[in-house]
Amino acid sequence: MYETLLPYHSFIRWLVLLALLYSVVSALLGVVKGKPYTKLDNVMRSITSGLSHVQLLIGMTLYMKSPLVKYFFKDTHEGLKYADITFFSLYHIGMMMTSVVLLTIGAAKARRLTEAADKHKTILVWFGIALIVIFLAIPWPFNPFASRPLLRSF
Repeated sequence: MYETLLPYHSFIRWLVLLALLYSVVSALLGVVKGKPYTKLDNVMRSITSGLSHVQLLIGMTLYMKSPLVKYFFKDTHEGLKYADITFFSLYHIGMMMTSVVLLTIGAAKARRLTEAADKHKTILVWFGIALIVIFLAIPWPFNPFASRPLLRSF
């Protein structure tokens, strides 16, 4: 199951990032140019939040099955000596869970607001912070702590 889910987790990352980037840029334009909050903005808010939840579920499953994480919890003292094991066992999961919480709060707050400017500001702040956290937590090929390919093959 672990090897099957890894490519999906890798692929869905890009969908989350694209949806999140769209939402943040649209919110920024809404704040700066005073654009209305459109149906597409609302749909993208929902899609971004939903995709992040799907990604989190796959990620949690991978976390429970990961040989790196199993090694870490079997011998934590030894596991802390390896940056990639520590990254996936502690930092990646913690930061990604935090980002999904931020996205969920931001999406819920924006949904309840009535003014377009307030919706854009809320999404810009909450989704923007989540985007920064996600960028820091992704194991990019240039990441000094744990590097992985940009896309795993199916």
